[in-house]
Amino acid sequence: MLNHAMTLEPAAVETVFQADADFDLVRAAGRGDSGAFEALYRKHSRRVFGVVWRLSGGQVARAEDLVQEAFVRAWQALPNFRFESAFSTWLHRLAVNTALMEIRSRSGAEDLETGDAALDFVATRDTAGLRTREQLDLERAVATLPERARAVLVLHDIEGWKHEEISIELGMAVGSSKAQLHRARKLLRERLGEDHDRD
Repeated sequence: MLNHAMTLEPAAVETVFQADADFDLVRAAGRGDSGAFEALYRKHSRRVFGVVWRLSGGQVARAEDLVQEAFVRAWQALPNFRFESAFSTWLHRLAVNTALMEIRSRSGAEDLETGDAALDFVATRDTAGLRTREQLDLERAVATLPERARAVLVLHDIEGWKHEEISIELGMAVGSSKAQLHRARKLLRERLGEDHDRD
């Protein structure tokens, strides 16, 4: 479900053109300019990695694969990109949907928690010391949530999606999305409480 944007009037499209700092690069990449696309990749891959990393439970290799897949899909779709939204918004949504497609494809698998390697990465990823202990504890706890509960939490509480959108993208009822969010928040409280109890 990549195209949630409504069709815009010509004047509104022109406003998006003017506001989108990536316009020239996107237009060139849409015509097959691989150098322009590489520049877009360098500019946006970090943010794309951030969201798919959270959705994948802090699994670095899985997140890197999803980033690559998202950019391949972007390259294929760019010739038809109509600037109905900013490129960064469109790419972010495409990346989220790429991760959600992978989660849906795994829906028959047991709802496993992430392994220690993912948690070690969360603990050490900020070598510049830019994150507080509380932020690292929260990211570590989010990474250990069961997959669908984690996806609902990330989409609802971090990305700002509504339950109706989540239910469509994850193929679940709205009530199930709300239940998964309740479950995720409860597990987070328990795990963060456990972490603090150990201090």
